[in-house]
Amino acid sequence: MPRYCFINRVRPDQLAEYTAAHAAVWPEMLEALRDAGWRHYRLYLSPDGLLVGHFEADDYEAAQAAMARTQVNARWQASMEKYFVDPGNPDEGFEVLPEIFSLEDQLEAAGLPTTPTD
Repeated sequence: MPRYCFINRVRPDQLAEYTAAHAAVWPEMLEALRDAGWRHYRLYLSPDGLLVGHFEADDYEAAQAAMARTQVNARWQASMEKYFVDPGNPDEGFEVLPEIFSLEDQLEAAGLPTTPTD
């Protein structure tokens, strides 16, 4: 399963509000993400506003396109725009980072167990 990591920047004066919004994401948005193929989606936020996201999907472009076709995503992105340093749709402001290391992938390639052995 391909994994994707992205970064963006939240305004430092909006960290608490951004965090609160993600403590209660709209159920319709959660369903849309799931149905668009986003899996194991996580967000991490540093005290200076660096936002790091990680998710798995069969295809990044297809997952993004599926979300772009939903009305709930347009509403969510419009409600999130005020929190970000760069103006515009936050989904379009992702900087996708290439994966350069995976412990599990390298363990498997080396013929080693991916779980601890006793």
